[in-house]
Amino acid sequence: MITIDSLVKRRGSKEILSGISFQARPGRVTGFLGPNGAGKSSTLRILLGLDRATSGTALINSVPFVQLRDPLATVGAMLDGSGAHRARTGRAHLRWVARSAGLPRTRVDEVLDIVGLTNAASRRVGGYSLGMGRRLGLAAALLGDPEILILDEPVNGLDPDGIRWIRAFLREHAASGRTVLLSSHLMGELAETVDDVVVINEGKVVADGTLDEITGSHRTLEDAFFALTTGGAP
Repeated sequence: MITIDSLVKRRGSKEILSGISFQARPGRVTGFLGPNGAGKSSTLRILLGLDRATSGTALINSVPFVQLRDPLATVGAMLDGSGAHRARTGRAHLRWVARSAGLPRTRVDEVLDIVGLTNAASRRVGGYSLGMGRRLGLAAALLGDPEILILDEPVNGLDPDGIRWIRAFLREHAASGRTVLLSSHLMGELAETVDDVVVINEGKVVADGTLDEITGSHRTLEDAFFALTTGGAP
């Protein structure tokens, strides 16, 4: 369970987040949407202990990320690509992550197979396509077999088969009773994946509900998004 409660973030005189609150629940895929600069990245960074809030709380299973007893088994996150050194192979990168976290090396080949990178595991990351880099980032997030996934733009660079695969994977992950928080700008794809939607704009939550509730009288999630954030004009 992810719980954001009255979260405020200020940088100097600028308020990035203005007391936002929402939850991402087990067994559900929650879409987290907002225009550029709305505060999505700041929210995710605070949630993962990479930045500090001015006030309010961002909790994972009722505690801040830094207080989790087994972080990688609780949360798998992908924010800015794979984070891998370009000179390392995909397998070497995952072995380094696993070793740093005290995870068994056998898990590396398991996650490579899950994300479809087994045949590219011995190639240097610098030669990976954008989509392959996203798959490697997801593999790293899955190393601890986490109960919660937090993913920012996971389908960026994936081909149609890859997009369909990750959609099915995330829905299966949630169906097993786990939590998925997913940020993406691809509205059509999100509408095929998520159960719940949180929309943030100018540091405030402007909508929070099921996909059907948010879409409401609009033809698509994209139409609902623009109505909520720009008054209807794309």
